[in-house]
Amino acid sequence: MLTHVLGFPSIGKKRELKQALESFWKGGISQESLAAACRELKKRHWRVQKDSGLDFVSTGDFSLYDRMLDITCMLGALPPRFIPCAGDPPLERYFSLARGDIRRNIPALDMTKWFDTNYHYLVPEIDIHSPWTGGTHPVIEDTRLAGKLGFSPKPALIGPFTWLALAKAAAKNRNGVSKWSRLKTLIPAYAELLAALAPHCAFIQIEEPVLCTELLPEEGAGDFREAYAGLNAAAPGKIMLTAYFGPLRNPEPALASGCAALHVDLVRGGGQLEALLDKLPAGMALSLGLVDGRNIWKTDYAKTLPLIERAVSALGGERVLLGSSCSLLHSPVDLAEETALPEHIKGRMAFAVQKCAELSALRDIAARGGRGSVIEENAALLKAAAPHPGNRVDAVRERAAAITPAMRSRQSAYPQRRAAQAYLNLPPLPTTTIGSFPQTAAIRKTRLDYRRGVITEADYIAAIKGEIRDCVEKQERLGLDVLVHGEAERNDMVEYFGQRLGGFCFTQNGWVQSYGSRCVKPPVIYGDVYRKQPMTVDWIRYAQSLTQKPVKGMLTGPVTILCWSFVRDDLARSEVCAQIALAVRDEVGDLEKAGIRIIQIDEAALREGMPPARAEAETYLRWAVDAFRLASAGVEDSTQIHTHMCYSEFNAILPWIAQMDADVISIESSRGGMELLDAFSGFHYQGEVGPGVYDIHSPRVPAAEEMTELLRRALRHIPKEQLWVNPDCGLKTRRWDEAYPALENMVAAARQVRAE
Repeated sequence: MLTHVLGFPSIGKKRELKQALESFWKGGISQESLAAACRELKKRHWRVQKDSGLDFVSTGDFSLYDRMLDITCMLGALPPRFIPCAGDPPLERYFSLARGDIRRNIPALDMTKWFDTNYHYLVPEIDIHSPWTGGTHPVIEDTRLAGKLGFSPKPALIGPFTWLALAKAAAKNRNGVSKWSRLKTLIPAYAELLAALAPHCAFIQIEEPVLCTELLPEEGAGDFREAYAGLNAAAPGKIMLTAYFGPLRNPEPALASGCAALHVDLVRGGGQLEALLDKLPAGMALSLGLVDGRNIWKTDYAKTLPLIERAVSALGGERVLLGSSCSLLHSPVDLAEETALPEHIKGRMAFAVQKCAELSALRDIAARGGRGSVIEENAALLKAAAPHPGNRVDAVRERAAAITPAMRSRQSAYPQRRAAQAYLNLPPLPTTTIGSFPQTAAIRKTRLDYRRGVITEADYIAAIKGEIRDCVEKQERLGLDVLVHGEAERNDMVEYFGQRLGGFCFTQNGWVQSYGSRCVKPPVIYGDVYRKQPMTVDWIRYAQSLTQKPVKGMLTGPVTILCWSFVRDDLARSEVCAQIALAVRDEVGDLEKAGIRIIQIDEAALREGMPPARAEAETYLRWAVDAFRLASAGVEDSTQIHTHMCYSEFNAILPWIAQMDADVISIESSRGGMELLDAFSGFHYQGEVGPGVYDIHSPRVPAAEEMTELLRRALRHIPKEQLWVNPDCGLKTRRWDEAYPALENMVAAARQVRAE
């Protein structure tokens, strides 16, 4: 049995890619130095895979910014607004698409979540009238390099159907002509790439996760077999058609594709194996996705072994491959870097390096008929961790069991609450921000000095209060209507809360890529969750004491804390989420008691956590919405509840968002030119809405006129009485010299449209 992973994290165990990219963007290193840093990371990661005993190393999984963008550039699929960049050097054009072109004032490609993960991809924009001028793909050079170095490369590419399904059509060609008409352009470009790769590898991994969703329309599914006949002709006997993030929604196109192998996710789609074994064509191998690429817990060898044995019994070992469920992009790099985790928790963990070794171990265990010390050691480790006292807290379980429907309902309907909140005396189109302000070097140093004991707690509190005071004064000068405290005390919007909740632990270097150079370090939920003490009240109360304007209390919601953590695998996610919701509910209540009358509970991950398959999505949305309501509903009518959601496709779930029953929602919409608000035209949303008017993920400062036009578009969908004005997301990642002028322009735009 051959072994492989679908991809390895690009960032490096010390976030070397992030450091190299950001240095390059600032002019600190040359393009050649950036390329050299990337080559060293690739070689290191290939060596890890080979030394772990894997038969193949992945190429094409490494990206400077985003793999979907790599395909876009290979096709030369530039949206019309980027035509001025067509003659730029390839790398400059690449980063202009990703981050916007400041020099020419061109906004970046839209960005949204990769299925139900926290990874963000850059959305291709299909204009059927614009010619494409093909480029190159870095996978060719990487595959040749890996072969020269003695590795056995397995190139990995996002497939044409997934790329098209996740693309959006330009506004002018939505009526009458489908983006799928571009398929005839894609297939020859892919075929040319596959033909170049074929001489250098045994398999080429073509990823079509849309096969696990309802995203493939009839017109696309009908072309699937014909398209893959063309691709197989370009690389005979090489293509491993790869699906993940669930069971195959409709296995027929995959089984009839004529590919050499089919990879399926048996972590999130374990029930599909028998049906696939019955129908698998005689010439097709089957790759079993057995090691979870999306969590940090060890594989249970005893539970996994029967799947291998069943496949080998049906197909023979020569037609079975063992792999990760999906790319290890979603896992931290190396558990060996963790020296501070409790041993009963660390003993259960496996990061990307360890997951590679797990696949080799599974192959060896299967070859020995399920016997040997490795499987016994695995079982002993998992058994030892299960009864640890921190895993179960009876008081938490009892409180969760006592939740009633009334606890999820506000006292009055929204119209009555709106009247009760009139005392806030906000102007039309009130302006605010999403919560965080720039995390300066001084702020980061203050937190680091406090953690290391360089400064006292009193010194730390005084320093953070100084940052809050400065932030409030800046907002007063800007003329914002609803202020925030800026979150200077928070290293991360989830980790900060996890550090103050029971049931969490934290890694030192458990970084995963969110997008581009942006990395996050998810907390680990290993036990029952509860609030130890108030988490934000003192900071928010202090900020409110500095101004007569309302200051929002800023909290991260239960669904987002859940989705942006590595979650225990011995309790249903819905139950874990309810525990978190009760903890957040306690904090909301204490903020209200402290006199805070606007409280924002961010649920940036609400759409992200939705499973790709429609059958599972409704179940998820029900308990996710219930969790938000449980967290937010225990306040008086006069307390205004906000929530924020970003970088996901919300149109399809607007009725569920309405059921959250927040007074105000703020949503990302600037990159898409307010297209998201089309959904509001056909749905009566009675609450207030703040569509983002500028993209904070780009260093570009948009002009006031640009934001004015976006507000005018928003008013075509949302009554002026319901419209708020805010950026797309928090400003943590921006510098003050970017954030301040952008907010000045935003306030000017709001005043202009108020006057109109």
